[in-house]
Amino acid sequence: MAKILLVEDNEMNRDMLSRRLKKKGYDVVMALDGQRGVEMASEESPDIILLDMSLPVMDGWDAAKVLKASEATSSIPIIALTAHAMAGDRDKALNAGCDDYDTKPVDLKRLLEKIEGWLKT
Repeated sequence: MAKILLVEDNEMNRDMLSRRLKKKGYDVVMALDGQRGVEMASEESPDIILLDMSLPVMDGWDAAKVLKASEATSSIPIIALTAHAMAGDRDKALNAGCDDYDTKPVDLKRLLEKIEGWLKT
């Protein structure tokens, strides 16, 4: 069973997404801010990270940079989850270190395809 670290500060988004991922058979651990997400990535060794970009304490852009700069977490795929769907936001997320990008509201089928694709690599 693959472990997903969901870093999301919005309770409704976190609850909905974690329940759906668990229903699909994933082990889901959660962090409410970017700093805790970075810490949990080292502690939990998830197979993939779903990272909201608008987070308190440390935003997702900075968290992605820290995660990719650390030897312990640099190989974990990160999918940016964001309501930022403006031109250039995808590139900004990828340049910060995210491996993929998905917009909110989450299209679960599309997100699951991305998760499966990254877990196979």
